[in-house]
Amino acid sequence: MLKKISLWAVALLACVSCSAKASDAPSTKTDMTQATDTTSAIVEIVTTEGPIKVLLYGDTPAHRDNFLKLVAEGYYDNTLFHRVIKEFMIQCGDPESKTAQPGQHLGSGGPGYTLPAEIVFPKHFHKRGALAAARTGDQVNPERRSSGSQFYIVTGRKFEGPELQMIQSRMADGLKQSTFQKLAQEHMEEIQALQTAHDREGLEALRQRLIAQTEEAVSKMEVPTLTEEQIQAYETVGGAPHLDGQYTVFGEVIDGMDVVDKIEKAETDGSDRPNTDIRILSTKVIK
Repeated sequence: MLKKISLWAVALLACVSCSAKASDAPSTKTDMTQATDTTSAIVEIVTTEGPIKVLLYGDTPAHRDNFLKLVAEGYYDNTLFHRVIKEFMIQCGDPESKTAQPGQHLGSGGPGYTLPAEIVFPKHFHKRGALAAARTGDQVNPERRSSGSQFYIVTGRKFEGPELQMIQSRMADGLKQSTFQKLAQEHMEEIQALQTAHDREGLEALRQRLIAQTEEAVSKMEVPTLTEEQIQAYETVGGAPHLDGQYTVFGEVIDGMDVVDKIEKAETDGSDRPNTDIRILSTKVIK
């Protein structure tokens, strides 16, 4: 296992200075300190392909309340499903897509803030129909904060037993990677100083120290595994299990998966954007 960590530890330390530059961007935190309750909500999303109803979970209150706020503001009206991948998911919520020209690259827009992660795993997972928050990658976002507006709905595919066993193994490796990344971020100044001084021996010593700390920390953690409920869901209805425990799942489709499937089957360009625009026309709170 030490060898496995070593392989990606080298890559992480090599690019960690790039991650630091990304984290120097203006703060995108939002004030989520207002009192929240634990009740769920239902929202209807009317698209050019038909209506989709989603249930927002009560135990992910920051994401629920933010989604309801954006719905009340009409924020999603006229936004595109800008990223669509067959047997995976459909993604929406980039405000820049409202006036996007054909072929324009999308996916980086938002309301100017991010949300703290609310990963309630294994209770909420990436089964078919799951509603989850998009986000930037771990190297620049080790806290796994969610986009303030972009979300995706899982279509996925069915998985067999051996595939799920492999995914569980990757989940364990992912825990080690995320733990190492957090430790590397905590030692950012030391890493940058060693890189500036071209001190390879110092970097190697630091890498070995962080690997040892990672192994010790992970040994005290509960390694994520798939529950019987998850395995049954992935084998019978499908989903995207490789995302579990890494993104905030804050709801699910309760009506209109036929519409989601229709959107998923759209022909796309090289950036996974549908060749013919598919939009959200309106959203409203049903309950």
